[in-house]
Amino acid sequence: MVALSEFAPIGAMLLLAIVVGLLLLFISRILGPNKPTERKSAPYESGMKPIGPGTRRLPVRFYLIAVLFILFDIEVIFFLPWAVVFRKLGLFALVEMFIFIIILLVGYFYAWRKGALEWE
Repeated sequence: MVALSEFAPIGAMLLLAIVVGLLLLFISRILGPNKPTERKSAPYESGMKPIGPGTRRLPVRFYLIAVLFILFDIEVIFFLPWAVVFRKLGLFALVEMFIFIIILLVGYFYAWRKGALEWE
């Protein structure tokens, strides 16, 4: 059983990172130059006045590919802890990872067959 006190250094580092990040943002806001004008806020269009809105709608396929990338990327994160405890768990870990990979492959082939990985 793992005690929560073993995670105290990780919590302290996380808290320290948040505090330093917020402190740097605060200091840059106070000491940095901040003189916004309408010209500075305008989107850059090769030195010409912008025609139409500064943003445009992206196709749904772009978001679908981005979500699939994130999902499959996050799934790979589970391989490292599995590899660390593989010898302790033995055959059970091998079977569980085999099932996990099959589920990933089913999702991958489904996305492939639906054309989610095609870019026009």
